Amino acid sequence: MKKYLLLFTLLGGFAGKAQQPGYRIVYNVLHDTAKGNYEVFIMDMDGGNQKNLSNYAGLDWVYRTYKDRIFFISDRDTTCKRCYKLFEMDQQGNNIKKLSDLVLEDSWMDVRNNGKEMIVSASIGKDIRMQLFLVNLEDGSYRQLTKDTSAYHADPVFSPDERQIAFRYRSNRRDRNMKTEIFIMDDDGTGIKQITHYPKADTSNSTGEYHAGPPRWNRKENFISYMSFQKGKYEVYAVAPNGDKQWKITGDEKDSGWHDWTPDGRWMVVDKSIPKMKIYDIYLMNIDTRELKPLATSWKYEQAPSFVEIKK
Repeated sequence: MKKYLLLFTLLGGFAGKAQQPGYRIVYNVLHDTAKGNYEVFIMDMDGGNQKNLSNYAGLDWVYRTYKDRIFFISDRDTTCKRCYKLFEMDQQGNNIKKLSDLVLEDSWMDVRNNGKEMIVSASIGKDIRMQLFLVNLEDGSYRQLTKDTSAYHADPVFSPDERQIAFRYRSNRRDRNMKTEIFIMDDDGTGIKQITHYPKADTSNSTGEYHAGPPRWNRKENFISYMSFQKGKYEVYAVAPNGDKQWKITGDEKDSGWHDWTPDGRWMVVDKSIPKMKIYDIYLMNIDTRELKPLATSWKYEQAPSFVEIKK
């Protein structure tokens, strides 16, 4: 009993501190398994006030927020399977608007220039696939940044100074057996360099798991984090932008996956699961103490959380 009281006290104190930042958390829920219906939800930093924002009988998936804005991909304005467009909505699920006609890949994205420009992975027709594009969020126009159409480019994220881009890459986009690693390049598409290297001695990754998952940039501490399946389970790892140093951030009995950081770098929100069980829940981590608090438990699939500022 004392153990549980101590745990409860720690989580209570953790939750109290978690209320200080002015953020909420948006995340994705598999709402109807048979129909493949994913919805975008929002909740407070203590897990309270959970609400379905999208309420759409299709696929909505949030991949990026910027300040108090919520960006998501959706098939609501497409006619082909697994074709997505870029949308925005407010924190009540209202004022939904399409931002561009560019067909997006199922990929994370990022924003710069005070919310005026976004980098995405997108396609044009059958030949231009998995390329990085810069999208003007004010008028929907776009331009292609990467030119190697035989390669796979996904999950781009800007550096804190917005002059570099980290992304997942493999040289042959058609070869699904080829693992992706994280590369970095200048924002004009030059200076490309590989910065993650999967341990050669690790043979546990044999059935398609990530060598290096979608990168997220801790802008305060200036490191890049990513999920990786090593030694038989997923953890969140970190790498310096120059690739010289790599280390592990998480480490408990559950797998750790898609995640996001607050701008001050103190809080990480992450989806976690029991290894080999298809159940995903959202957790909040204090990066200084490594304390973890479970937040969302209502659904079987709760994934890819992001912080969004509370609109004042």
